Amino acid sequence: MNFAIALTLALITSDLASRRDGVVQVVEKVSPAVVYIGTVQVIERRFRSQSPLDDFFYGPQNRKEAVEGLGSGVIIDANGIVLTNEHVIRGAAEIHVVLADGRQFDAEVVGSDADNDLAVLKVNAKGTLPFAKLGQTSDLMIGEKVIAIGSPFGLKKTVTAGVVSAIGRSVKTGDRIYNDFIQTDASINPGNSGGPLLNIDGEVIGINSAVYATGQGIGFAIPADKVRRIVSELTQFGKVRPAWVGIDVQDLTPEIAQRLGWDRTYGTVVYEVEAESPAASAGLQRGDIVAQVAGIQVEDADDFRVRMKSYPAKTPIKLSLIRGGQPLEVSLTPVEFPSRLADTLAWDRLGLRVKAQPEGLVITAVRPNTSAARIGLAPGDVVLKLNNQPLPNLDRFRESLISARTSRSVLLLVRRGRVGYHVTLQM
Repeated sequence: MNFAIALTLALITSDLASRRDGVVQVVEKVSPAVVYIGTVQVIERRFRSQSPLDDFFYGPQNRKEAVEGLGSGVIIDANGIVLTNEHVIRGAAEIHVVLADGRQFDAEVVGSDADNDLAVLKVNAKGTLPFAKLGQTSDLMIGEKVIAIGSPFGLKKTVTAGVVSAIGRSVKTGDRIYNDFIQTDASINPGNSGGPLLNIDGEVIGINSAVYATGQGIGFAIPADKVRRIVSELTQFGKVRPAWVGIDVQDLTPEIAQRLGWDRTYGTVVYEVEAESPAASAGLQRGDIVAQVAGIQVEDADDFRVRMKSYPAKTPIKLSLIRGGQPLEVSLTPVEFPSRLADTLAWDRLGLRVKAQPEGLVITAVRPNTSAARIGLAPGDVVLKLNNQPLPNLDRFRESLISARTSRSVLLLVRRGRVGYHVTLQM
């Protein structure tokens, strides 16, 4: 080989080596495990024909249409376990996963959870698949470099980089509150949803979510520690089992805070501890201020309630309390909400008793001075749905009510005679 050519090649190789920094190495290492997710959702649209006579005689017609969606995901197991956002696959009739090398597979949903915006998919492939390691976020540092990989706006295998801007962020979008987000300035746009947020070691420290897509230069990701808890539930049970802590909380007003010896503007106060509950066993008391959950400060009562939904049964939770002006650390372990308490929950919260009868779930009693009584519900009314979930039997009613117990209200579909109507009851 000519000496000049050899020298040029050596210089090029040296230059490439100096440019292959940590970000480039992470992208080379993890990209094969990042997937593009395509979905097909079948919806019905009303349309009018071109002939006014057809509209007159037949009225507007319904037509089914296939609407395609897109998102990102990441393989976390060589056997084909894929993580993405719940909103990426919501309502999808078909889901397919495309790997970086061009291979395409149909995917089935193992489980999904809208409250935490996570879904677990499974693809069946011959042999093992490339995968990324799920890291941890308990030691995440503000200012730490992070990398996001995904398919924003359908542009496959797009890489953005930035730093961790904040941790423990709560974001409200629509009627939902998402909590414990990692905030980053790495761009996360529609299509990036479900892709991985990576640290400089190439570990998945978060699942990107574009729930705050209007933000410029602001991205959010679900932290890996939370992802691990939810994925364990979804892979074992197909859903996140409702967990019971056994405390009710309320917002901390300045007056209450001062009386309880707390000089901060965040936190929530315990106003009821249920007997024989995990909270009672851990020693929580009425008047305790919950300042932090797992080291992240609690903003208010809603923030605390939403955060509890990300802790499945049998997962220990560390709470930082203020009692009598003094800090106190406690650990409690939620359990599955006892089904025996569901009927008590219906009476105490909704003011209703229901019974399974041949015609359906019939209201047998309405407690005075409740929203159910004020709206006018009465014995003999039949409850058909709770939060749009059909109620074919009493067990399903109890299950739906337990899932909704941390909400401020529930939506019931009730039938009286031959007429059905929706009512909203305060919890």
